[in-house]
Amino acid sequence: MDQYKALYRDFRWSVPARLNIAQVCCERWARDPARTAILFEDADGATARWSYRQLHEAANRLANALAALGVRRGDRVAIVVPQRPATAVAHFAIYRLGAVAMPMSMLFGPEALEYRFADSGAVAAIVDAEALANVRAARGEALRHLIVVGDPSSREALVPNAGELDFNALLENASARRRAAVTLATDPADLIYTSGTTGPPKGALIPHCALIGNLSGFVASQNWLPQPGDVFWSPADWAWTGGLMDALLPTLYFGLPIVAYRGRFSAEAAYRLVEKYRVTNAFLFPTALKMMMKDEPDPRTRRSLRLRAIMSAGESVGETLFDWCREGLNVTVNEMFGQTEINYVVGNSALRWPARPGSIGRPYPGHQVAVIDDAGNEVAPGTLGEIAVNRCDIHGHPDPVFFIEYWRNPEATRAKYSGQWCRTGDLATRDERGYLWYAGRADDMFKAAGYRIGPSEVENCLVRHPAVANAAVVPKPDRERGNLVKAYVVPTPEYAGRAGDPNSAGQLVDELQAHVRGKLAPYEYPKEIEFIDALPMTTTGKVQRRVLRLREEERARARDR
Repeated sequence: MDQYKALYRDFRWSVPARLNIAQVCCERWARDPARTAILFEDADGATARWSYRQLHEAANRLANALAALGVRRGDRVAIVVPQRPATAVAHFAIYRLGAVAMPMSMLFGPEALEYRFADSGAVAAIVDAEALANVRAARGEALRHLIVVGDPSSREALVPNAGELDFNALLENASARRRAAVTLATDPADLIYTSGTTGPPKGALIPHCALIGNLSGFVASQNWLPQPGDVFWSPADWAWTGGLMDALLPTLYFGLPIVAYRGRFSAEAAYRLVEKYRVTNAFLFPTALKMMMKDEPDPRTRRSLRLRAIMSAGESVGETLFDWCREGLNVTVNEMFGQTEINYVVGNSALRWPARPGSIGRPYPGHQVAVIDDAGNEVAPGTLGEIAVNRCDIHGHPDPVFFIEYWRNPEATRAKYSGQWCRTGDLATRDERGYLWYAGRADDMFKAAGYRIGPSEVENCLVRHPAVANAAVVPKPDRERGNLVKAYVVPTPEYAGRAGDPNSAGQLVDELQAHVRGKLAPYEYPKEIEFIDALPMTTTGKVQRRVLRLREEERARARDR
């Protein structure tokens, strides 16, 4: 039954003037000593259960320790820690101080870390022992303290004179009592750096109220979470918006347990975690779902799964994955769209309105979303344009999901807006029923022989073939046609031998081209296919088409020399 119109029309935001994420996501649940917050497991099989009370007391201890080190309200504190309880402790401690948490990926090398430390002026960093060498190399002068998380026996000795301190020792020596700083809902909580296609990364300053702005989409995409017995899991890195605002914080806001896994993602690990911890709700990138689909086409025959909702985002899900989730997992996947600056604004909720295969959904309640042209005007249904979000909802009230600004970059902040519309840089069409159909990043679109090509449609078609584990489509410069459609294809294990054999690879290319030609427009099929062991990916699970596009441009320049 389609309940969308009434839900969207009647929704009203309720945002208190004073709000602190640590209080609403942890402190208020800590009264119950038995309530589970985090179910932790690492790749070696070590496990731990953390209650909300343990989390709250540890956050208080760390907040007191940071305050003793001189961290003050508004200071930026970096967090370079993977999925583990200490990550949540760090966030809540920083929020309780009124300081600003700056989550950063464990995959960052010294150069990426150095830029962010310097640009943000971070005064301290909470660092996993495995990232310590890179952080030391990138430290700079502003970063006064490094607080290291991990087993002291498995790392180099800390250097106290250089401000290097042990996380556990700090907590042991600090008080478990502390009153949270009074923060306004509009005060900054997080500084998250986004990687654009051009220029250096920009730091998006996120307010406490952005968590509230995410909740309507989170509840809808998770088929009206919370329900009794709900357990959440996502492999999304907690250093990014997808892991932090789409998984960790909203799950804890509702007082539910979340599974934290410190280890590399694999299809087998995913199935095992979902079974072991009786996971009901998940956020899984399309890349992860593709791996699970290729590994086990019909998991229901072998697995005992309790999944009732899956949200997916980051790349287009496509009809192939959509159908497999229904048939293989018995779940209608709810695709979602958002970005760091304005997250969780469009999506599906199979429980309350029909999910349409291939569509990223409708605007979630509380968000006024349009497809606009270059001048900032809404375009007609069926016309390609840029997805944009209005500063106010349909009732004229401020939408709490918005970022505050780009850190120390007012020019980029102004360029993000056309009047009241915040531009996303993502292209889509909108149909008569209000569903959005994603066409890709504006900078991923290209023309070949005069036709406009959206890579995601071709990629999704390729993935339907049993030989294709993953694919990325980019333009290959061509003197006559401007560009040719080129596909980089990761073969499935069953076809890897054929793809790597010069005598059979050509035949496989012909099969894949015929497969696409039979399903899409003639101009869309890839004129060239190159097999590759792995696609370049961001740490958030998105394909880096830009890397492949630049590779083709460099090859073209080499040919012309």
